[in-house]
Amino acid sequence: MNDLTTSLAASASGMEAQANRLRHVSENIANADTPGYRRKVISFDQVVESGTVRAGKVRLDPRELPEIYSPGHPMANEAGYYNGSNVDLMIEIADAREAQRSYDANVRLFDQARQMMQSLFEVLRR
Repeated sequence: MNDLTTSLAASASGMEAQANRLRHVSENIANADTPGYRRKVISFDQVVESGTVRAGKVRLDPRELPEIYSPGHPMANEAGYYNGSNVDLMIEIADAREAQRSYDANVRLFDQARQMMQSLFEVLRR
């Protein structure tokens, strides 16, 4: 029974971590055109004793911000350039798909553990 509850906890923590990842991906996509915005990247920490995963610190992508030439932009410097955002939509879409598939895998694992627990309870009732 302890293994089943451990697997439920592990899959639930995986779903929560991937939901956090999807939240940051959606923030990145929403701010793709915001001048000076740096992409947020999330890492995961594995908690060894409980077998769970949790979202780690959110880091800002250290890549250089692209300089965009637009002399009429209110944030442009004397030369006509301003810093754009370093969000690449293709990377964000790939991250979103990966997070979605990982979330789905955790849902399936959670459901299988739940069905196993339900079968165990039915056997114990007899």
